[in-house]
Amino acid sequence: MSGGPITPQRVSIALLCVVTLVGCCGLAWWQWTRFESAAGTFQNLGYVLQWPLFGLFPAFMVWRIRRLDAQRGAEAPKTEPPVDAPTPVVTVDAVSAPVVDEDDELAVYNRYLADLNARDSR
Repeated sequence: MSGGPITPQRVSIALLCVVTLVGCCGLAWWQWTRFESAAGTFQNLGYVLQWPLFGLFPAFMVWRIRRLDAQRGAEAPKTEPPVDAPTPVVTVDAVSAPVVDEDDELAVYNRYLADLNARDSR
């Protein structure tokens, strides 16, 4: 698996991974000092173990995504000529106008709005 060219995007992703790791290791150290204090609990010790894992997670995801992309590239079929899809045939049935019922409040209201629109258009 080749690394490919160094691009600004790759550099920024690498810097983000390093900053995340350094920040999370700093938080782990802070939790260690809390654990050693008189008020420290085993919850703080658990955080000491969790923070470095959180810091390594972005680097793991970058590695995993690159590995999956390489696998997809190896499995992709070699360039074959594209197959033209058949042209779909579209048929449309005639739509009949709905039956207008004078007792239908919605139909009466729509006719009222149509009349108002016609008056505004003049």
